Amino acid sequence: MTGTPVHGTWEPEPAARWEDAFLTGNGHHGALVFGDPDADRVIVTHHTLVRPDGDDGHRRPPRLAAELPALQDRLLAGETAAAESFTDGRPLQWVRPFHPAFQLRLNRPPGDPRAAYRRSVDFTTGETTATCSNRTSRVFVSRADDVIVQHVTAPHLTLDLSLDPRLPGAPAGLGVGHGAVLTPEGALLSLRARYPGSDLAFTGVTLVAVTGGATKLVPPGVLVEGATEVLLLTRVRRHTGELDVVTEGRALRDLPDGASYEGLLDRHLALHRAAYDRVTLDLAADPAERALPGSALLARPGGTALLERLFAAGRYHLLSASGMLPPRLTGLWTGDWNTAWSGAFTTNANLNLQTASAAAAALPEVTEAHAALVHRQLPDWRDNARAIFGTRGVVAPSHTDGESGHTYHFSREYPLHLWTAGADWLLKPLVDHDETRGDRDPRTTAALAEVALFYEDFLTRTDDDGHAVVVPSYSPENRPANASWGTVDAAMDLSAARHALLTAADRHPEHADRWRALADRLPPHRTNADGALAEWAWPGLADNYDHRHLSHLYGVWPLDEINPYDTPALAEAAHRALTLRGAENDSAHGHLHHALIAARLRDAERVAHALGRVLDGDFFHPSLMSAHYPHRDVYNADAAHALPAVLIEMLVQSTPDRLVLLPALPESCREGRLTGVRTRFGAELDLGWAADGTATAVLRPGRTHRIELRTPSGAEPLDLAAGEDRVISVKAR
Repeated sequence: MTGTPVHGTWEPEPAARWEDAFLTGNGHHGALVFGDPDADRVIVTHHTLVRPDGDDGHRRPPRLAAELPALQDRLLAGETAAAESFTDGRPLQWVRPFHPAFQLRLNRPPGDPRAAYRRSVDFTTGETTATCSNRTSRVFVSRADDVIVQHVTAPHLTLDLSLDPRLPGAPAGLGVGHGAVLTPEGALLSLRARYPGSDLAFTGVTLVAVTGGATKLVPPGVLVEGATEVLLLTRVRRHTGELDVVTEGRALRDLPDGASYEGLLDRHLALHRAAYDRVTLDLAADPAERALPGSALLARPGGTALLERLFAAGRYHLLSASGMLPPRLTGLWTGDWNTAWSGAFTTNANLNLQTASAAAAALPEVTEAHAALVHRQLPDWRDNARAIFGTRGVVAPSHTDGESGHTYHFSREYPLHLWTAGADWLLKPLVDHDETRGDRDPRTTAALAEVALFYEDFLTRTDDDGHAVVVPSYSPENRPANASWGTVDAAMDLSAARHALLTAADRHPEHADRWRALADRLPPHRTNADGALAEWAWPGLADNYDHRHLSHLYGVWPLDEINPYDTPALAEAAHRALTLRGAENDSAHGHLHHALIAARLRDAERVAHALGRVLDGDFFHPSLMSAHYPHRDVYNADAAHALPAVLIEMLVQSTPDRLVLLPALPESCREGRLTGVRTRFGAELDLGWAADGTATAVLRPGRTHRIELRTPSGAEPLDLAAGEDRVISVKAR
C-alpha cells in the first residue's frame, strides 16, 4: 500500500450553494456548513421536521378489501387494466415533506481578500473546519449529547449572530418569533416557527458562550466584539404548544463539558470514531491524487483515489444520517423547503440501496436506525393489510415521512398500494444484521411472523397448475409492455413471498410446516423468449426493459435465491435480464442497483461500467454528497450512500454458509486492501490483493461453523473455529 487513504475531504473555496456545503450529523440533528470566511452559515436540520398539511384524513390506507375478490377475478380472467379502478378515487397525495429549520448566521467584518482559505471535513471526527488567515470555525454534531457544536476563534473576534429562518421555499405563512437575552456566559438565542394552519411548531435554541470582549443585544440576535473565542450550542425541537426556552437553555448550559469544545468533542468521538474506524478501503492510490481537494478528484473519475474517498465519505455520511431514523432521500440534510419527492423515505428501492452496506461495513448503528423506523410503523402496516387486502399481518408502504407508515401515496401510474413485497424487502436488512452478529432480535422474529400471516390470508387464489398466485401484483415502478401496472405474479412479489415464508418458518418451528408448504406452492420464475428472467412470471405478460428499477432481480440481490452456484440456469437468465435492462432516466440508484446485481452475478466488467456511469456523469457535489440525476441535478443521497456497498460486494460476499472472495474485481483496482468487513456467518475479515494476482484473506470467526469458500479458482469447504484466526491465500484472478 502507498500510505494511508484520505479520511476526509477539503476545498479551497467556500460553498456557493447549500448543495456544496460540508455535512455533519448524528442521526438526529444535521448541519450543512458553508464555511464563508466573512459570513459563516450553518443550516440546521432535524429528522423530525416534516411539514404538516393540515389534513390527516387522507393519510389513511384506502378501504378496498371488499373489492379485492372481484379485482382478482378480473385480472385472472385476463383483464389487463382491471387494477386501474382499484382505488377510492383520491388524487395523488405526497407524504409530508422534510424541510430545514433555519440558518445560524455569523457575520463579521470583511477580512483580507488575499488571505489563504481552506474548508475541510474530517470523516474520523465528524468535524467541519474553515480557516482564513487567523480565523477558524469548527462545527460538529455530537453523537453523545445530541447538540450542534460550533467553535469560532480569532485574536479580535467581531460577530453578528442570529438565527435566520429565511431559506428557499419557506412558506409565507410561517409564524416566526425571535428571542435573545444576555446571560452570564454570553447570550441565549431562540427562534420559534409555527406552521401555517397547524398547532405544530419547531423551536431552535442556541446558547452563546463568549470568551473576552463584550456582548450586546442587536435584535433579532447579538453582537460580539473583541472576543477571542465563541462557542455555540444549538438544538431544535418540533412540538405542539410552546417550548420552554429557558429550560432548553439550561439543559445546554448543563451539558457535561458544556463550556469546552474539546471536552464535548471527546465525548462525541468515543461513539463516532469507534463506528467510523471499523472498516477501511485502500486501493493503493497515488499519494499526489489523495492530496487533492474533492472537486479536483471528481474531475478525474477514473482514479482509485476518488473511489477511496467516496467509499470513506459514503460510510461517513451514512453513519451521520442514521440515528433516530435511517437516511432519507436527502440523507439528513436539505437547504430547501421544497425537497424533491418530499425528502421522504422511498422504501421500494432507495432506502434499502442507501443502507445496503450496513451489515458488511460494520455499521450496526445504521441497521438499528432502520429497525427503529420499521418497528415504530408496524401498527400502521397492520392497518394497510386490513384496509386494502382484508388480511392479518402487515403490508409496508412505498413512501413514508418517517412518522406515518400508512399507504396513501398512490395513483393510476404509480399504484403503490398494490405492492405487497415491501415488508420482506424492509425486514431483509434486519435479518442480515442478525446473521452477522449471531443473535436473533425477537422484534424481527415477531415481524416476520406477521408477514407470513399476511401471505397465508392473501395467497388464496391458484392457477391451473395449482400454484398460489400473487394477485394483484406490482413490480415497482414498472409495467408490462402489453398490460397495465397492476398485474399477476411479479418476480419481486414471488421472491419476497417465498423468502418471507421460509425465513419466518426458520424462526417459528411451530408454524414451519404450514409456511414452508405455502412457499412451495408459489410458481417458479419464468424465463422469457429472450432467455431473460421475466419481470412477471404470469404467461403472456411482456417485459419492458428500459426502466430504472430492477425489482425483478430481488432474488439475486439482496436475496440469495438466485446465484451462480446453486441455481446456475436462473443466474444465467437473471444475467440476461440485467444485460437487456436500460437505464431509462439515468437515476443514480438505478446504476448502483445494477452494479450490486452484477457483482452477485460475477460480472466485473458490468460493475465497472455501472460505476463509470455514475463517476463520469457528474453525480457528486464537492461535498461528496450526490445527486439523483447527472450534472448534479436534484440533491439526493442514493449514490453517496450506496457506493460503499458496491465496492464491498465486488470484493467480498457472504451468506450464513458461504464466503465469496473477489467475485467481480474490476481491472482498474489492481491492488488494494479492505479491512474490518463483517460476514453473515459471524466472522470479521481483512482482504488484501496484489497486482501480481495473489490475494490473502484473514478471517476472525466469532462462532464455530463450516462454510463453503468460493474464489476465482474454485470452491472448497472451510472449517472455522470461534476465536481462531484463519489465513487464506488465493488467486485474485
